[in-house]
Parts: sequence; C-alpha cells; structure tokens
Amino acid sequence: MKLTHPYRNLSGGEWLKGNLHAHTTRSDGRVDPQTVIDTYAGLGHDFLMLADHEVLTSASQYRRWKRHGLIFIPGVEIAGGPHLLHVDAPCAISPAQGRQQILNRIQRLAETRGRGFAIMNHPNWGANFDHASIAQLREWVGYAGVEIFNGVVNRLDGSAYALDKWDMLLGGGRRIWGFANDDSHWGAVESGLGWNVAYVRERSVRGVVEALRQGRFYASTGVAIRRIHVNGTRVRVEAEQAERIVALRDVGRRFETVDRDWIEVEAPADARYIRFECWGRGETRAWTQPFF
Repeated sequence: MKLTHPYRNLSGGEWLKGNLHAHTTRSDGRVDPQTVIDTYAGLGHDFLMLADHEVLTSASQYRRWKRHGLIFIPGVEIAGGPHLLHVDAPCAISPAQGRQQILNRIQRLAETRGRGFAIMNHPNWGANFDHASIAQLREWVGYAGVEIFNGVVNRLDGSAYALDKWDMLLGGGRRIWGFANDDSHWGAVESGLGWNVAYVRERSVRGVVEALRQGRFYASTGVAIRRIHVNGTRVRVEAEQAERIVALRDVGRRFETVDRDWIEVEAPADARYIRFECWGRGETRAWTQPFF
C-alpha cells in the first residue's frame, strides 16, 4: 500500500516562497501597487499575486512596475458573496452570480485555456465565523483549496485560521489544499504574515501555478519545512525552527506529537487522510498538505 500525496519526486527543482493575496489602491488597499511589490521583494518573496477586488491584474499590467526578480501571478479576488481568489486568471469574471456558477466558469477556463484555479478565502472571518460556512464549502465543488490562514483577519472579527473547516472537508473525502496568505490592505504592517512555499521545477508563472495546483507546497507563518519523505505508508517531516510537530488524521485527531524538529510516523491503516503541523516559537507554524 502507498499513500497518495503531492510530494513525489522532489528533485531537480527549488522551493519558492510567495503570497497570493495582496490588495492595492486599485481596489480597497491603502498602498499603491509598486510599493506593495517593493515590500514583498524586500521580504524575500519569490512570487506575488495582486488580488484586488474585481480588478484583474494581468501579465500585461504587471509590466508597468519594477519586478525586483519577483514572479508575478495574474489574478483577482472575486467578491459579491463569499470571497474567492482566481489564481492565474486569464480574464475577468463577473461577481454578480452564484459562487458555484463562478467556480464552474473558472473550471471551464482551466479546461479551454489551460490556466487558473480557485481558492476559497478566509472562511472563518466574521463574528459568527461563517464568511463561508461548512455547509457552503461542502456544497460547492471545483475549488482547489481554502485559506487555512488569512493574516488580515487577526485584526477583524472571527479567526485567521480555518483548520477546523479544512479537516471537516478532508474528513468528508474532499481532496483540497490549505493555503496561507496575508490579504494585506495596509501595506508593510500586514505583509509577511503568511505565505506558501512551492516546489517548482521551472522558475516561471507556469512553474509556480503548476506546483500550487498540484499541492506541491506547504503553508507557513514562519516555520520552514526542510524535508518531506514518504516510503510506502511511512512519512518523515523535518522542519527548521520547529519546537513541536503534530501528526493529525480525520477529523483533526492528533495521533502523534513530538517536541523536536522532526517526526516519522506510520499512517494509520484506517485513516482517510493525515497531515502535519510544525509549531515554532510564538505563533509560527507550517502546515503540510494532506496525504491520502
């Protein structure tokens, strides 16, 4: 028996770090695009997506600004209901329709143009922790993942974390990825809170988007995973700065906890999925994608 997972053949490439959710003065952000780009370049990011509300930032528009070596991902945040990111969007989509209609449109574009996927944003934003309810997330199909961490929600009602809903979806048989993003609106003070580290085989938009779509990444707020190795049903994870590593299964149950920077476990035979959380100092974390 072997596990199904996105971390096969991690050779011949490199790990790149980036944020997929940043706002500018082109929508409701307080900082102009070039300053946002400068900030992320200064943080050592490798890729960035400007995700203004209903304002698609295309490849041609990115050419207006200094790149600083960043890989720019075309994209937009679609509001008008529970928010979602259209990553590597080839065109704009009207928000004035149901979420499933929008997801269907994104899927059709991916099929016909070979580009784009959707992420459901900050599910636990709001006083009732229900910007996107678990019922809605279970009903909708066609999205690649959810934001399990959204930095800006730390200053708003609700929770920046959505690990509860991710576990419920995974436990119900959904195969979706967990993303960590800033959702920065106020510039540097909200930048560098959460990011995604993707293993790419090509340093390009296509290389980054392919890795993210396939789940070949981990999400982080400060801990770096240095190795993920799978042998049959045995998984080893090594993480820099980790003081504790937790192995979880359906539905959010811990089945192994170690207070060191590596863990090696046998996946329980009856587990629907397993995943790992690496805890560092303070509130720093890293999350692997699930193993099925």
